[in-house]
Amino acid sequence: MAVHLDCGPVARSADSLEPPAATSEPIARANPAAKLLVALLMPLVLVLSVDVVTAGTAVALELLALPWCGVSARQLRERLRWVVLAALPAALLTAVFGGQDGTTVAGLGPVVVTSGSLVAGAAVMLRILAIALPGVVLVATTDPTDLADALAQVLRLPHRFVLSALAALRLLGILAQEWQVLTYARRARGLGGERGLARVRLVGGQVFALLVLAIRRATVLATAMEARGFGVQRRRTWSRPSRFDLGDLVLLAGGLGLAAIATAAGVLAGTWQLILA
Repeated sequence: MAVHLDCGPVARSADSLEPPAATSEPIARANPAAKLLVALLMPLVLVLSVDVVTAGTAVALELLALPWCGVSARQLRERLRWVVLAALPAALLTAVFGGQDGTTVAGLGPVVVTSGSLVAGAAVMLRILAIALPGVVLVATTDPTDLADALAQVLRLPHRFVLSALAALRLLGILAQEWQVLTYARRARGLGGERGLARVRLVGGQVFALLVLAIRRATVLATAMEARGFGVQRRRTWSRPSRFDLGDLVLLAGGLGLAAIATAAGVLAGTWQLILA
């Protein structure tokens, strides 16, 4: 029995997870499994050392590869905005409470900012960006159904895991829409103008309401998928083939080369230090 990986018309209403527009860029057209492996490779390399040269080189090389990724400036800006907002607190905390080596730049009581801590903060910021960029390309240029096909046919993952992951990806866009609906509903009731602790309590209540909606949707979707035979313990066929060709091998080799160049730059600069050592 051939199965087309889809979660129905309701899930496809999510704007943020609509299939990406067709593009001729080679990285965008690559097999999702190859893009996923490259996106997983960078965290494995960058987690070994936190230094500004390795992370900075990785970010620079990834930015140079963006013209071949099929990601527009608008897509990159929208998706990296939240990454930067998440990276800034980590970089600031590292710069303020990081190592005390180097010359003193600023100090206030027990808090001392040194040149070494500033470099460590910059390294953390660049490291997060270097890890996030391949994931941004993967999400922006890959249809969730194509990714599920690649996971099942190329990486040979269990079909129950693949179908569950596909359903979760399809529901992400719906949850974003539900969050907007909850926000508009609270504003219609005169809420949403609070500040400080009242604002935190309001957001907490909205998060709880979204969690309840997510559980309800997940329960209904799981029941519907079981009723349609998605949970059977037998060999499953797939309606659309997913192939790993020479271009995908080139992409994977390029990812390995990028990681090797970034690591070599850190070693040559003398900043690369194995964290586990």
